[in-house]
Amino acid sequence: MAPHIDHYDWSGGREALLRFGPDTGPVVVAALPLFEEANRTRTFTVGLLRALADRGIAGLLPDVPGQGESLTPLADLTILRMAEALEAVTGACHEAGRRTYALGIRSGTLLDYCALHSGRWHFAPQRGDDLLRELHRIWRAAGHHGDRDAMIYGDADPVEIAGNLLSTDLLSSLSAATPFDRPGSPRRVVRLASDPAPADRKIDVAPLWRRSEPGDDITLAQILADDIAEWIATCEA
Repeated sequence: MAPHIDHYDWSGGREALLRFGPDTGPVVVAALPLFEEANRTRTFTVGLLRALADRGIAGLLPDVPGQGESLTPLADLTILRMAEALEAVTGACHEAGRRTYALGIRSGTLLDYCALHSGRWHFAPQRGDDLLRELHRIWRAAGHHGDRDAMIYGDADPVEIAGNLLSTDLLSSLSAATPFDRPGSPRRVVRLASDPAPADRKIDVAPLWRRSEPGDDITLAQILADDIAEWIATCEA
């Protein structure tokens, strides 16, 4: 089922999104990993949303401000502002009378905490502090010196990391960011078998985000689509 190109409005402007699946029923709102990881998982996520559409579940893949094809300067953003944009996507679905479920991959799971979702499905969720650690490693590999505070609060603002211009406010907002997990709010966590952290399910596959080039895994997309569809059916019952 081919996606439909659309857009959404938020307080910072207008961004693009892809629509998948039926015009009725619950909607999955997907969030890709932030910064350098996104291009490695976008093709896979599109395939996953196509697989969900084949199962009768609608999906949205919004461009997060400062990511993908967005023209919003990343240096002007924080995690909160990005989350507020996705809240606007969810709000539009609610106004149309449709329930929403978050689909977060890696650090994309940090962006759904503002929205009033009926549930959250997280694949290999990543804490902001872990992402910050990776960004610091990349920053050091580029020839810089110092600890994370030196990276965040040094002379440069914004800080260039792997071609991204990240403000001090954005980097500091990552340090306390965690995936949404509150009692009474449905959440399902799926991780790789190699990840020792707790999960509702673990799958033995190679991580897409460790590849040097964008990749895909059609079999994994089908497995995860089945998992998401069954979980949503349980939540909707």
